[in-house]
Amino acid sequence: MRPLRGIALKLASVMVFIVMASMIKATSAHVPAGQAVFFRSFFAIPVIFAWLAWRRELPVGLKTTNPFGHFWRGLMGTMAMGLGFAGLGYLPLPEVTAIGYAAPILTVIFAAMFLGEEVRIFRISAVVMGLVGVLIVVYPRLTVLSGDAAGYLEAFGAMVVLGGAVFAALAQVFVRRLVNTEQTAAIVFYFSLTASALSLVTIPFGWVWPTAGEAAILVGAGLLGGLGQILLTSSYREADASLVAPFDYASMIFALGIGYFVFAEVPTLPMLGGAALIVTAGILIIWRERKLGLERARQRKAMTPQG
Repeated sequence: MRPLRGIALKLASVMVFIVMASMIKATSAHVPAGQAVFFRSFFAIPVIFAWLAWRRELPVGLKTTNPFGHFWRGLMGTMAMGLGFAGLGYLPLPEVTAIGYAAPILTVIFAAMFLGEEVRIFRISAVVMGLVGVLIVVYPRLTVLSGDAAGYLEAFGAMVVLGGAVFAALAQVFVRRLVNTEQTAAIVFYFSLTASALSLVTIPFGWVWPTAGEAAILVGAGLLGGLGQILLTSSYREADASLVAPFDYASMIFALGIGYFVFAEVPTLPMLGGAALIVTAGILIIWRERKLGLERARQRKAMTPQG
């Protein structure tokens, strides 16, 4: 285990994913979200394929015992990606990032509902705190319904991004099931493959012929998506998940910087305040998950026959 290397890889993956999102946002005025999902997923496959081959894990990345599990995980993940990309066309990058933080909080709720995981008062309190933060971020968008088109579009964008967070949380529930039987390489590879295929369903809804510049940006976003996935996976190889997971929230720093200097987006106080609550709730949940994991490990060790 090399914790500092794991943290560095995690931060690199977060930065790469935010740059990727900003590239999608740069094309969102002309390129539909479904088409962006295709570019992001399809052009990530060669990168992931080459990485698995280099690590001599290619057979593992192609082997699966649960193809339907990969399909459902892919469906939920593709919906999450598509809605998130669509939201980038309506809202500032930092705001989309902040609302997206609702996903791990909603995962706690869905894991209790669908996986039977026990959720006690501490995590319930953290979930409530996170949801209050989401409401603080979203509420100003819902109060701008003054009758003008811009107000309605902003409110629609907020709901679209929040819907993406819901699907992202559902995708995580399926991932929790898959990790019991599937290798990480297989989960990564088949998600990109499934998302590429599912995105083609949106062709009748208005794909466009991108300009040369847009095509280059979209292909670059796909390549960065593959690179980001590799960096993310590698970070969890180098350090405990509970150590590197909180660094997901560094994405807000990168999003604020890119949003301000590239898209001239000035963050609002409600967005910053709500994001702070969501981040705090997320870190508390991660801390609690780590503590529960250590307790379960001690219990298993105590029950193991000695000698």
